[in-house]
Amino acid sequence: MVLLGLLGILIGLGLLIWLSYRGWSVLLLAPLAAMITALFSGEPLLAHLTQTFMSSAAGFIGQFFPLFLLGALFGKLMEDSGSVTAIARFTTEQLGAGRTMLAVVLAGAFVTYGGVSLFVAFFVLAPMAQELFRAAGIPRRLMPAAIVLGTSTFTMSALPGTPSIQNAIPMPFFGTTPFAAPGLGIIASLIMFGFGVWWLGREETRARHSGEGFGDGEPPSGERLATDEQLRERATTAREFDPSEITGGKPSDEPMAALPAALPIVTVVFVNLMMSLVVLPRLDTSFLAEERWGGTSLAAVGGVWAVVTALACAIVMVLIVSYHRLPTIRETIDAGANASVLPAVSVASLVGFGAVVAAVPAFAIVRDAVLGIEGGPLVSLAIATNVLAALTGSASGGLTIALDALASTYMERASEIGLAPALLHRVAVIGAGTLDSLPHNGAVVTLLAVCGSTHRESYRDIVIVGIIGPIIALVAIIMLGSAFGSF
Repeated sequence: MVLLGLLGILIGLGLLIWLSYRGWSVLLLAPLAAMITALFSGEPLLAHLTQTFMSSAAGFIGQFFPLFLLGALFGKLMEDSGSVTAIARFTTEQLGAGRTMLAVVLAGAFVTYGGVSLFVAFFVLAPMAQELFRAAGIPRRLMPAAIVLGTSTFTMSALPGTPSIQNAIPMPFFGTTPFAAPGLGIIASLIMFGFGVWWLGREETRARHSGEGFGDGEPPSGERLATDEQLRERATTAREFDPSEITGGKPSDEPMAALPAALPIVTVVFVNLMMSLVVLPRLDTSFLAEERWGGTSLAAVGGVWAVVTALACAIVMVLIVSYHRLPTIRETIDAGANASVLPAVSVASLVGFGAVVAAVPAFAIVRDAVLGIEGGPLVSLAIATNVLAALTGSASGGLTIALDALASTYMERASEIGLAPALLHRVAVIGAGTLDSLPHNGAVVTLLAVCGSTHRESYRDIVIVGIIGPIIALVAIIMLGSAFGSF
């Protein structure tokens, strides 16, 4: 029966991957895959649907929906106020035409580290990168990799304090803050950034020597891509913004200076730091242990509180600085709020599926196989998050499934051998941000479409900067963490 249950896990997962890649909604696929898993295991279907699947999905929504909501709202306000465009243009102007590639990378890094949603960054940066690449004679095929490096690598998983949902997910499991293992995070960021910039520079030089120019053709319009339902279904499990809401609201026509545009991003970083390291640790939060507050602790909720407060303050700052620049402010706010719903529920559905898988008896085989990997808990944790993020095509979904099933076990093992929870946090997040960028990943598919490129033309470079570089960084911090601990 256990082997039959294992077969059910594989069939359910295979069905989820195959049909979601073909554009079917995860909202239907995840519970269907969960029921297949339960059926093959001989477990009660309706009990797993309501008590396991829905309870776990609801728990994820209850814990992380404020981050999806405020992150998407902040991103939309930054887009329509012209702030993202102003920051990107300032970066490219300061670096000059000779550093086009670096300018695109840094512009993407600055806005995403400041809390701007990934798809907002895609739709703003891609047209700008196209202008710069065409003027500099750099092949269009390198555009997606440059944008990936700046938006989807070190600012998502490694840079201390990043407000990404991926960096927030481990905090309740490990009792950590967004600044977990800051020294190791900075080292990992430098490795990803340095390796990626080296590779892109190498490819640019080779293209110039071979006489390869920008190329022909134009990408599809942003409006058409935003209303592509198949693209939308793929994208909403990958990140925290529904691309269909990109066209909601109305962008400002007035040019904006870089300094006021950057103030909300500075606010995110500063408030996040102060809440995590100064304000929350000094508060008396003993009341959280009471039953009315769920019998929890500051360690379990403090990280989410810090990021939520930072994003809320940044939204207020955007409104103060740019209220007069938002021609349809109600529509912009509505679009931002609406953009958070489908991604949050889609990822929650993946989490519900993972909870059912973890609850069936056959999962013991998978758990024991993962925990038995040679190299200790850091290596097995990295592999577990890598594999699940790859299979689901979602760093946040794969990370939550892995931690839901295994976090308590890793905490016990870490306590036995003296590993800091902050080290587990950083390894888990970077691990989830590597193989999630396989060809079926919704963010990859969306970015290629926005840039007017294809997997054949651009995916190799995405692999180098978005997968190989982060894996090198992951190996480095596992080695450093094992030798010196968390720092």
